[in-house]
Amino acid sequence: MSEKKEYKTSEYGKVAVLMGGLSAERHISLESGQAVFSALKRKGVDAHAIDVQRDVLKKLEQGGFDRVFIALHGRGGEDGLMQGALEIMQIPYTGSGVLGSALAMDKCRAKKIWQSCGLPTPPFVELSAATYWKSVCNELGLPLMVKPVHEGSSLGASKVSHVDDLEQAWRAAYKFDQRVMAERWITGSEYTVPLLNGRALPLIRLVTPREFYDYMAKYEAETTQYICPCGLDAEQEQALGQLALSAFNLLGASGWGRIDLMMDEQDQPWLIEANTIPGMTSHSLVPMAAKQAGISFDDLVVGILNSSMADKIAV
Repeated sequence: MSEKKEYKTSEYGKVAVLMGGLSAERHISLESGQAVFSALKRKGVDAHAIDVQRDVLKKLEQGGFDRVFIALHGRGGEDGLMQGALEIMQIPYTGSGVLGSALAMDKCRAKKIWQSCGLPTPPFVELSAATYWKSVCNELGLPLMVKPVHEGSSLGASKVSHVDDLEQAWRAAYKFDQRVMAERWITGSEYTVPLLNGRALPLIRLVTPREFYDYMAKYEAETTQYICPCGLDAEQEQALGQLALSAFNLLGASGWGRIDLMMDEQDQPWLIEANTIPGMTSHSLVPMAAKQAGISFDDLVVGILNSSMADKIAV
């Protein structure tokens, strides 16, 4: 990892914080963006909050911004679309570039890359109206997980325990995305690995009494537990951190993000998905891990802003 560089506040120039957007995760993005905006203002950065609508590129052009902090979740902001527009406008931005953003957002393609490189990820199949449901259950076993390919925050995701419920689960996921996948269910412990500028932050173990870490468990239930330190020994935690970094880098992702994984009952890790713009409220997972590592929320935000100082062009 290269030596960390410190920047003067004036070097960032005029910073647009993009939030909101048009995806299903709009209200979560608004929370993240407001938290980021407030942190940058406390740090003396010339930050400006922009609620992203269809005229956002005009606002960016007219505003004379020097760089962009992307706090958008979901499609239109996290999938390479906004990143590509900013590349054309030649405005530096935080986080992953076009390729890394697009691959991480597409769960199926991300998993295919991991599989091709020998990284462990649960077997999966894409579903459609023509799918023979029983064959999917025979191939993957039951229970299994069904989820939209391009959605975050577990929106449209469900656990299927009987073949007769698979079509209904597909239909529920299809409301969020025309591409839907089924994935082998992993029984075990769930962890998330926050990543910042080439470094794995302390792991967080996620514990919920619900069937899985779904939207309710993430944002509404008061029974969800976030365990950090995660309880693994130092060697195990380091190994999982390295696995997460490898998975992130293989997708061409950069700057900051999060890798979610499972540890089954035999202590075998399984990569679940990558997230290139995780939640950034004061109670979100990346800030939680950063705090455990001795990094304040405001310093974390500036650390992420530093990723806008790097070139994103894929070579």
